[in-house]
Amino acid sequence: MSDIRKLQPEQLWNYFHDITRIPRPSKKESGIVAYVEKFGKDHNLETIVDKLGNVIIRKPATKGMENRKGVILQTHLDMVPQKNNDKVHDFEKDPIATVIDGDWVKADGTTLGSDNGIGVAAALSVLASKNLRHGPVEGLFTIDEETGMTGVFGLKKGMLKGDILMNLDSEDEHELCVGCAGGMDVTATKKYVEENTPARMNAYRITVKGLKGGHSGVDIALGRANSNKLMFRFLMQAESDFAIRLAEAAGGNLRNAIPRESYAVLVVSAAKAKAFEKFVKGYEKMYRSEFSDTEPDLVFSCKKCDSPAKVLGKKDQYKIIRAVFACPNGVQRMSQAVKGLVETSNNMAIVKCMKGKFEVHNLCRSSVDTSKEATAWRIAAVFHLIDAKINMTGGYPGWKPNMNSPILASMKNIYEKMFGKEPEIKAIHAGLECAIIGGKYPSLDMISFGPTIKYPHSPDEKVNIPSVKKFYDFLCKSLEEVPAK
Repeated sequence: MSDIRKLQPEQLWNYFHDITRIPRPSKKESGIVAYVEKFGKDHNLETIVDKLGNVIIRKPATKGMENRKGVILQTHLDMVPQKNNDKVHDFEKDPIATVIDGDWVKADGTTLGSDNGIGVAAALSVLASKNLRHGPVEGLFTIDEETGMTGVFGLKKGMLKGDILMNLDSEDEHELCVGCAGGMDVTATKKYVEENTPARMNAYRITVKGLKGGHSGVDIALGRANSNKLMFRFLMQAESDFAIRLAEAAGGNLRNAIPRESYAVLVVSAAKAKAFEKFVKGYEKMYRSEFSDTEPDLVFSCKKCDSPAKVLGKKDQYKIIRAVFACPNGVQRMSQAVKGLVETSNNMAIVKCMKGKFEVHNLCRSSVDTSKEATAWRIAAVFHLIDAKINMTGGYPGWKPNMNSPILASMKNIYEKMFGKEPEIKAIHAGLECAIIGGKYPSLDMISFGPTIKYPHSPDEKVNIPSVKKFYDFLCKSLEEVPAK
């Protein structure tokens, strides 16, 4: 079988199929907003679209359930647009091609958008159902979750009526999430002097590719390589041993994705060219050894290219290479309160160095706001040393766990009865919209759950088919047993 519309639960998968047909990268959600708005109106449900594009759809309680607490089913409409380098795909125009591979649904060389398309499909299924028993239900469909959470940041107070918020954006079916990390973007920029490329030099394009990448929060503890860090580690030694001159470098394209590919264009003395090529091969061997368990497909290579007209000035090159090399990246501290949880991390997501301008984009995360701020300032301190300008933006708080949550107790009990085992109660090292919504609506009782999704934010993203049914059945039962007001 290759048609996801025949999978179970059929209604949910049909909605997800519709969603994959609609291009919806972050900040380009007009098509999916229109689709959800039309859905609400077609089902004769109260439908509101705010100025930003967030959609709220209200469905009354079913007969006999009017006294139950109101539930907000919250999901985000956008997806992360990532593809393999050799894949031809325009995320603003082309639909996502889905593939069934055993118990998994994945895409063909791109991100799938099951984050958070499956959650959206589940919420639509509840809102469309004629057979479910539930109290008052609101669907809250937000925009731009992946690149700044501007949808929930702009959500006005007083728009939501529910008492309980169920966020459908978690990625392990057996887990109930009760907390998340906050985040902050740290950007460093610097203008640099360019010089004419010296004579009698050979030009090379150095490439890092084949890395797994992944979600910069959820996957940060897996030990995957960051292509930018690999490249600038190499450049630092190449500068020292071969006096290379750097013309340009770039890697990564999204703050919340671990960068998978980077390149650099440089020149080296023609007399040292053969030794340099051998040096590059040695680095590939070393990197493949260091990351043999996590990055089996790592490629580090060089190829001769046309000589660039300009290179970085020596002083600026020296400073920039060392600053990128020194910048904190990866796990910075593990939680002392929750075993196995990353407390604080940084993802050096994007590096660009070309045409006289250098910039580096970082995403810091932490479940402790003061630790997040300290990490951001440590990054700033590194780039202050090379006289770069620093901009800290997009800060959002974490979501502090409430282990006495009534909806947590209810859903934990339901899960045990349905599946014969206890769910894991967890906080995650990623940003969830719960944190921001909870700040605007402090009385909300909140929980997050979802089906099993692997490798989100990368072209390897896939969603487990059996877990989708378990997740939806669990959602429906939890709605049926929502406590009375």
